[in-house]
Amino acid sequence: MFISLGLVAQEIKKAKIEDVLAYIKKSDRPQVVSFWATWCVPCIHEIPWLQTAVEKYPDKNPELVLVSMDFSEDYPKKIAEFAKKKGFRATFFWLDETNADHFCPMIDPKWEGGIPATLLIYNKKGYRKFFDRQLTETQVQAEVKTLVSD
Repeated sequence: MFISLGLVAQEIKKAKIEDVLAYIKKSDRPQVVSFWATWCVPCIHEIPWLQTAVEKYPDKNPELVLVSMDFSEDYPKKIAEFAKKKGFRATFFWLDETNADHFCPMIDPKWEGGIPATLLIYNKKGYRKFFDRQLTETQVQAEVKTLVSD
């Protein structure tokens, strides 16, 4: 199911963790993958920093991927409306999973399910770094700079 809303078209793709991993694996771009939810205050503070950092390097073509961990009753309408209201520009997934013991270790063995959680990955250069906490704006800028550097 896809949903588009107004000026900032947001497609919220319903996905299992395997779908998200397949999407990440096939990318040849640097990616910042954020696991978040509309009700997570630290997530909402961090996403604009991630978005700004990614948009700072248009020549490197990094991609911000937002993986919503909202409740099923919020998919897709509430998530899409929230993303539009906040002006989020990214590739969107809604994680259709409830078993953290299944999906968390597939992202990173140390992840216990807390959000925000951020995966920085660039398959082409073998780069992968995971954070299971909110980053500061300064940390985001530094980490994305490292991600996209040659």
